[in-house]
Amino acid sequence: MVETTSLWCLPDHVRFVSHRGKQILIIDLSNCSSDEVEKTLRAVPNLVMTHPRNSVLILSDFTGASIDRAAILAIEETAVFDKPYVKKSVCVGIENFPERYREDLAIFSGRQFPAFRTREEALTWLVTD
Repeated sequence: MVETTSLWCLPDHVRFVSHRGKQILIIDLSNCSSDEVEKTLRAVPNLVMTHPRNSVLILSDFTGASIDRAAILAIEETAVFDKPYVKKSVCVGIENFPERYREDLAIFSGRQFPAFRTREEALTWLVTD
């Protein structure tokens, strides 16, 4: 039986916040298992694609998250599917990811993912035009 992705995980890990008058989608994967990372990210495009193209600001926080190959695949696929809807995106907590994963993600998705050490730094960068 194939498991379908539902929105069950969004209330716990995905929410919009306002920062300096702009809406930011926070994808909080901090301290998640690789299975939680995968399931949450597979649900994100369904939310992002309800917004106008080139409009969504995203902060993904992977601090303390476990990442395996399935989670990386979900990250890559999500980055491709929601690309037309994303204005800017940034990551926190990926400094411990293998460099190969980060390079593969950029190549596969055709997007860059600036990395910051704190959410506050990332939020500030996102709202700067």
